[in-house]
Amino acid sequence: MRDIAQEVYEKMRIGHTAWIRPVAAKGDTVESFQQAHEQARLMAEEGLIAISSVKRQEDGLIDAIRILRLS
Repeated sequence: MRDIAQEVYEKMRIGHTAWIRPVAAKGDTVESFQQAHEQARLMAEEGLIAISSVKRQEDGLIDAIRILRLS
């Protein structure tokens, strides 16, 4: 399982925002993407990012997370 949150974080500049989403071409599914929310929460606890928005499907599964890079 790849760390999608870390991959997006490394490509960002401090102070910028980005969406984390599953990428089908890289083998991500909405079901496997649920772990990315946990990864993002851990990064937020460490003070690396702030989670500004979480988008859910009608069935409750997370399909997008908007983050702000703090450091």
